[in-house]
Amino acid sequence: MYKYLFVLIAFAFLAACTAKKKSLKTTVPESEITIAFGSCNKQNLENLLWDDIKEASPLLWIWGGDIVYADTDDVSKIRELYDAQNKVSGYRKLKKNTQVIGTWDDHDYGLNDGGTEFVSKRQSQQAFLDFIDVPPDHPRRMQEGVYFAYNYTGNLGKIKILVLDTRYFRTALTTDTETDRRYKPNPYGEGTLLGEAQWKWLANELNNSDADFNLVVSSIQFLSNEHGFECWGNFPHEVDRFKKLLVDSQAKGVIILSGDRHISEFSKLDIPGLSYPLIDFTSSGLTHAYSDFSGEPNPYRIGGVISKESFGLVKFNLITREVILQIVENDGIVPLEIRQNY
Repeated sequence: MYKYLFVLIAFAFLAACTAKKKSLKTTVPESEITIAFGSCNKQNLENLLWDDIKEASPLLWIWGGDIVYADTDDVSKIRELYDAQNKVSGYRKLKKNTQVIGTWDDHDYGLNDGGTEFVSKRQSQQAFLDFIDVPPDHPRRMQEGVYFAYNYTGNLGKIKILVLDTRYFRTALTTDTETDRRYKPNPYGEGTLLGEAQWKWLANELNNSDADFNLVVSSIQFLSNEHGFECWGNFPHEVDRFKKLLVDSQAKGVIILSGDRHISEFSKLDIPGLSYPLIDFTSSGLTHAYSDFSGEPNPYRIGGVISKESFGLVKFNLITREVILQIVENDGIVPLEIRQNY
């Protein structure tokens, strides 16, 4: 039996206590921490996974984007949908003892495949921050974009979570007029996904991180880049910039958590100069999955593709430095998992 001696000293967030004014001090097993995440939660469909998520007893729940499907520049309607989500019984039960953090994607941002051109992005940002209970006077309210750093410190190690914003600053995509794919990569060096302010922040966080593990939450996939939808691969120079940042910073245990695609899968890449492989864990489809999925290229895929409703679990062993990553379906079924030592 695990000894419940590991005490989360504080949710020591960047610049102060964030998400909630009350301090959620959680006692967790001495050597193991579990984090749950997921994306694509359509508000008018039943989510059958909340009880399974709660049963996993995660330290926190991370929204990976598309928390609701608003697709409107009327922020009052976005707020109505967030309010409806907060009233969902299973989600309310999870929130009682579980910290909730995360980012947005296009549908809760307000514009399908939208970026910096979205006219209501400032107001939508405030609605999002209200939803995840960021205090009205918090510095995060003053910045452009919802990116943020969370630091979790215990007596056996540290975990940093870097929540990215792939919407607020993202410039135009290049439509693919030659194939049946939606988009193709921009010319190298053209456009930005994160914007310079966010890039500067990200570099500072990784260069100065003393965490044993660094989770980077991106609403869109980083490694899988041949499907023709939104992904980091549409900005190949930014992909290279992130890889270089990983090598230059030598930040430990970087894992990317992504969503958006309505499928769940693992991607892995060995980067020269980095002592561990970069894993991109995509968990997408809390209420609706790509059930007609018949295949798509992904040169970095490890294992298969899960095209049923699912969420993701990341289990850290702070003694052995092993991480178990699991795709979880309804009733706690785990169709696919991988393990990585750091």
